[in-house]
Amino acid sequence: MSAQATQRTAAQLIVQALEAEGVEYVFGIPGEENIHFVDALNDSSIRYVLVRHEQGAAFMAEIYGRLTGKAGVASATLGPGAINLQLGVADATTNSTPVVAITAQVGLDRIYKESHQVVDLVSLFRPITKWSELAPSPQALPELIRKAFKTAQTERPGAVYLAIPEDVESAPLPEGLAPLPLNVVRPQDPSPSQVARAAEILATARRPIVLAGHGATRAGASDALVRFSEKLGLPVATTFNGKGVFPDDHRHALGAVGFMRHDYVNFGFDEADVLITVGYELQEFDPVKINPARDKKIIHVHRFPAEVDDHYPVAVGVHGDISRSLHALGDAVHRRFTMNGTGEKIRRMLREELEQGREENGFPLSPRRVVSDIRAAMGREDIVLADTGAVKMWMARMYPTYEPNTMLVSNGLSSMGFSVPGALAAKLAHPRRKVLAATGDGAFLMNSQELETAVRERIPFVVLVWEDGAYGLIEWKMDLELGRDSHVAFGNPDFVKYAESFGARGYRISSAGELLPTLRKALADDVVSVIAVPVDYSANLGLTDKLGELTGPF
Repeated sequence: MSAQATQRTAAQLIVQALEAEGVEYVFGIPGEENIHFVDALNDSSIRYVLVRHEQGAAFMAEIYGRLTGKAGVASATLGPGAINLQLGVADATTNSTPVVAITAQVGLDRIYKESHQVVDLVSLFRPITKWSELAPSPQALPELIRKAFKTAQTERPGAVYLAIPEDVESAPLPEGLAPLPLNVVRPQDPSPSQVARAAEILATARRPIVLAGHGATRAGASDALVRFSEKLGLPVATTFNGKGVFPDDHRHALGAVGFMRHDYVNFGFDEADVLITVGYELQEFDPVKINPARDKKIIHVHRFPAEVDDHYPVAVGVHGDISRSLHALGDAVHRRFTMNGTGEKIRRMLREELEQGREENGFPLSPRRVVSDIRAAMGREDIVLADTGAVKMWMARMYPTYEPNTMLVSNGLSSMGFSVPGALAAKLAHPRRKVLAATGDGAFLMNSQELETAVRERIPFVVLVWEDGAYGLIEWKMDLELGRDSHVAFGNPDFVKYAESFGARGYRISSAGELLPTLRKALADDVVSVIAVPVDYSANLGLTDKLGELTGPF
């Protein structure tokens, strides 16, 4: 065999570096300019998942990264392929999720001039990533790839981007180039003086309340949060992205904050004088809605300092490992708070809504009935992805969630169309759990082509399409604020035939009583399934009218 035939290429080094980082999957579409990279994956332990649109690849990488804490990897060719990744990449960054996006680029011999498919991709990705760079040579690859993963996975996590020029990817490697060893950033203990300052605030507090966000989930702080709440007698609300980090069936749970109107849980914040935010990030929920008068003292417990906001004046920042911070703060506070009746009333009202949904037998189905049946069909650790739209509003506020990362929404960028590709990645991350994508018909058709990917790759999950023939959330908002709606209605295909054309199973619900048994059957089958359920969104305005009439204190 000739020396040329055995010469390693930069593409092989990239793959070896990905293996060294523990990458299990690469989601993408190959192009002419990265064929050496895609070919090199064949001789690795990494599974290449061929998708049908690069946007789907980015969403898959995002949800995989969100569920595992390891950066998901999305791959594309240059130009249009790379640009198609951008929505999912931006979604990952705004949702604090580690993703490494790697695309081809034209060769260095023509990147500097006007030429076919030349776009400054590094500049395009820079505003939506933590770091964006081009590989100038094979020698730079070990450092670039190690930096990419370290940057993506270090708090606050997010997406990074690497452009690999065509002539760099296919270049022969100099001897001795190898992936760099991994170094993991370890969380630190909180500052004792900051813990003491936070304890002083709680020593004189009247009605403190805890708000837990996505950072608490990422930190694995659920057990510490429960112990902290129980030790001090504190009520706990979560953001939509934090759902499940504090179980909704705990006696101190207040539910999730984030609905577009003053919801039940907001009354808990109205009464509070101190907010203890645990892993909360401002893009999850605008702090003006929980501190409108800027009069609450805020104790910010996180791995990093808070962003600046006029309605989020931090009195004390306790920075370090979140679980250790909660343990230290719990030990430093020598009092226990008495839960008032507000928390119990909030829990009772949410419970009554869910029970009301269980009894609603109208057709098309009420959103409450759909949420109730989904909860009955899913186990405590099963995963639901609620796509952006009216579906998200109903699911995020009403769906009881008991474990971290078991009810996923996009609440940073609030992108439509993430749930179907995301469900595929969720099943890869947790193959023994049931996975359901709950999506409106508008969001479903944005990335429904990934049904073919799931069928081909034999990755089973269920898609529940809430069908109303309109962009329901926009219609809701128009009706609420303008008194009429326009340009929101559309037509749909026959979703049963559509699913079957991809090789999936299709079901259509024709009465309220059919949904729960159909969900249970589809979830039990080891195949890709689509269930179309007609939904009556007349309950939307009824809900916002009801919330608008609520007055406190409770």
